[in-house]
Amino acid sequence: MAVWDSAERKPRAPYSHPWLAQALFAFDVRQRRRQAVFEYSRNPACIFRLDISRARRLLVLRDGTRVGAGGRLARLHFWNEQIPPLPEDGATIGWARRMQRAIAISLNELARYLAEQPDLADVAIVCADVPSATRSQSGQLARIMAYYGFETIAEPEHLSFGERLHRLGENILISLIVLAHNAGALRSDTLLRVRVPIYLSRRVLEKDFADWTSQSFGA
Repeated sequence: MAVWDSAERKPRAPYSHPWLAQALFAFDVRQRRRQAVFEYSRNPACIFRLDISRARRLLVLRDGTRVGAGGRLARLHFWNEQIPPLPEDGATIGWARRMQRAIAISLNELARYLAEQPDLADVAIVCADVPSATRSQSGQLARIMAYYGFETIAEPEHLSFGERLHRLGENILISLIVLAHNAGALRSDTLLRVRVPIYLSRRVLEKDFADWTSQSFGA
């Protein structure tokens, strides 16, 4: 599995299109710096990066956790270079198990990181906008993430032109990343990906993952 250990290192494994991977790497570094996205763990199995953002509206989760508009959130981003590569013939049971374990390890690392950062004591919700191949598959993705305690809160049905344009740009970037890393896994519907907004209360994160082990969680 190819790994970029830090923002300053270059990829150190072959790709489907090395020149494209290198260009995307440089672009990703600039984007992460601009958006203040950082790596909160050195664990090679961690598949998330993090930024601290602001809620755009009131959020109320099932356990009673509330964050008002403008409140701080811990927002997860996929660490693409550390995600187990998808086999060319599609997801397998072995790949799914690797992903399950990687997600659990990543959340365990996040619980530990937040506990060690007193300046983030006010962060009560972890969130992410997870790309889904199609709208019909978004429900399946939501159910998968519910296994880890995440819940979904529906977005407004109508996005502004600027939001739609931004999403198209993200889908183009996702397609290029897939092409560069594993061209055989590129699908024709990549540009039609929708987002599944998921939320996890810090209370649930700490309860389920602060002392996580593969035996205790079953991953």
